[in-house]
Amino acid sequence: MKRIFPDYTYGDGPRQGCWWDETIAAPDWPEQQGDLQVDVAIIGGGFTGASAALHLADAAVSVAVCEAETPGWGASGRNGGFCCLGGSKLSYKAMCRRFGEASAQAYSEAESDAVQLVASLLDRYGIDVDRHSKGETQLAHSRRAMEALRHNADENGILHEAADLSGLGLNGPFHGGYTTPVGFGLNPRKYLFGLTQAAQAQGAVFFQNSPVLSIEKTASGFAVRTPKGQIRANKVLACTNGYSSEDIPSWMSARYMPAQSTVLVTRPLTQVEKAAQGWTSDQMSYDTRNLLHYFRLMPDGRFLFGMRGGLLSSPKAEAAIRMQVQRDFKRMFPAWSEVDATHIWSGMVCMSRDLVPFVGPVPGQAGMFAGFAYHGNGVAMGTYSGRALARLALGQTSGLPNVMSETARRFPLGRWRRALMPPAYAAMGLADL
Repeated sequence: MKRIFPDYTYGDGPRQGCWWDETIAAPDWPEQQGDLQVDVAIIGGGFTGASAALHLADAAVSVAVCEAETPGWGASGRNGGFCCLGGSKLSYKAMCRRFGEASAQAYSEAESDAVQLVASLLDRYGIDVDRHSKGETQLAHSRRAMEALRHNADENGILHEAADLSGLGLNGPFHGGYTTPVGFGLNPRKYLFGLTQAAQAQGAVFFQNSPVLSIEKTASGFAVRTPKGQIRANKVLACTNGYSSEDIPSWMSARYMPAQSTVLVTRPLTQVEKAAQGWTSDQMSYDTRNLLHYFRLMPDGRFLFGMRGGLLSSPKAEAAIRMQVQRDFKRMFPAWSEVDATHIWSGMVCMSRDLVPFVGPVPGQAGMFAGFAYHGNGVAMGTYSGRALARLALGQTSGLPNVMSETARRFPLGRWRRALMPPAYAAMGLADL
């Protein structure tokens, strides 16, 4: 594998202390060994790969999923658990300018459809994910940001002025907010394992500790090689997102940009502590910063708080970003400055050069498809993209808006593209002031 971050990034260090690991045990998948023949081989056992496997197995297609690590090891097992609108970093106006209003509207509808798809899968398969929150609230971190919320508010949501927030149980250093009714919070690890269990029940096979080392084109399809064997498949789906490799497949090189996100979870808060801060709602929320914070009170009383940022990956850098997320948490919620953060961890989200997700065929490799770049909103958009990949593997139309179907462009600087991030983050940080 050729990856653009140091080996530390892909080890256990950043995810050590992940709260979700304590909420549900990982399934015991076997390791891939020997020769196996299937219709579709899937690389990556996260939301995208699991959703693709489930929808393929539901269509009576034989499927094998190769997870490089243990179940739930990657971003799907360590994210913030926000099933919400999102997937692109382009504003609606920017999307209209680039793709046209009809395409922008189709993408907006796809975001809603993605959330609804998750909800329907939870209901259909009876997956218990500690679901909560009625939509999602964006909170203005500045007066200027609140002016933008007022300007962009529409009849589909509810605008909140600063004076309204305390009564909603959303008290903090905010200048108001806007609630969209679409979305809910969940335990991402429980959701992932619910998807994989449903797929297994219909015949899909999942392997752990089985990284794909190479993909070779054959007369009948592909040969996918792992450390202890190989899988022969008619079709291949690459579903590795922020933990992708430059050469699996080689077309992925420079078309994705991993970016760090760090999360903490506190001990359960008492009713007195919640009242002291004035945050008593279980509404999932995030602020208007470019380098945003996201947070929610979970059903067991613990508070989850996460942030974008962190450009380096090493034990020293990880310690620094963990200190930063604690400082930001205490600054935003001062009544909880003495509350212990019992768990802190980091992981990688994924961006594309065009700031929109990509789902489609890999050029020059008939029968190979890829889906990635959900920009920190992989719960819904990864699930949605997995279903679209399954449709493509079945020879059907994807049902995707064309915004997601245009071939992802390469970032400048190739393997050294991480050098683009510090000036970009510096500019976003200045804009947030």
